[in-house]
Amino acid sequence: MLKEKVLKALNEQINAEQYSAFLYLSMSAWLEEKGLPGFANWMYVQYQEELTHANKLFKYVNERGGRVELKGIDQMPVEFESVKSVAEMTLEHEQHVTALINNLVDVATEERDHATISFLTWFVDEQVEEEANATEILDNLKLIEGEGKGNGLFMIDRELRQRKFIDETQAV
Repeated sequence: MLKEKVLKALNEQINAEQYSAFLYLSMSAWLEEKGLPGFANWMYVQYQEELTHANKLFKYVNERGGRVELKGIDQMPVEFESVKSVAEMTLEHEQHVTALINNLVDVATEERDHATISFLTWFVDEQVEEEANATEILDNLKLIEGEGKGNGLFMIDRELRQRKFIDETQAV
């Protein structure tokens, strides 16, 4: 059985992951409208990943005898300044999620909930990858002079089109 403080923090994280999913879906829609199907695809895969993260947490709460409490999702941005601003916002958001996950581990540690600490290790490792991927895209955009125009932006877009969703929450 989950302690109340851990349950509350897990429920907050479930809702944060759902917000992340819809933020990335919003970014995907904006990028698609701008004629960047590769960037849109990359963000759509991010959307799918975030939903699986929320579902992984959802199932864990249920397995531990807790009650999931879903809340409404706050309105996320639907307009963005530029492709570079989307990349910057993505990195900032992933850093925010990393802080949330770290806080969740701290709560589980304070409550001496070793099962939850073990469970959250996957999320800690995942956030390293999430931040690295977002940083790489932003760095690539900076290499082609900030916003990215013409051939450089086209090449990055084509590369990002190749990304496929793999539900890594199911990996052993």
